[in-house]
Amino acid sequence: MSNADAPRAPRHTGGCQCGAVRFAVYADPIKIGICHCRMCQKAVAGPFAVLAEVPVAQFAWTRGAPPASFQSSTRAARDFCAACGTPLSYRHHGGPIIELLTGAFDHPARLPPSYAVGTESMLTWLADVARLPGKTTSANLASQPTADIISFQHPDYDTNPDWQPPRPTASDP
Repeated sequence: MSNADAPRAPRHTGGCQCGAVRFAVYADPIKIGICHCRMCQKAVAGPFAVLAEVPVAQFAWTRGAPPASFQSSTRAARDFCAACGTPLSYRHHGGPIIELLTGAFDHPARLPPSYAVGTESMLTWLADVARLPGKTTSANLASQPTADIISFQHPDYDTNPDWQPPRPTASDP
């Protein structure tokens, strides 16, 4: 097999919370931005969306393709997992770019935003977020025995297509 025939190695991977949908990105994103527009706020049920712009030619759905889709406007559609509801992307029909929500990447810390749009809808309290008191997840759960918590979330790496989350058995408390 020549190098031209070799499978491409992804630069980034990601997927939904339950693992039914996975994707691969074969190049670094063109740009990464925060969108504060009201449509993005509603699409992610949060104060803003962080989107990584990727050429469609450098992108592939690798499991659960194609995901479910909602046409959010005459301009674009938003893809999501039909099984768990995780929002995944924003795209123009037949366009050369797909914008992927960075929280769906396996390593979102590698994808910092460099600009913001839709700032007319930016929530004013965001300016104070960095000054809020905070604590780690384990400190937040200190009153609960964390050994009793079973996560059903897909891990942040590719798994076999038949991967299933752990489920409690009838003998579990």
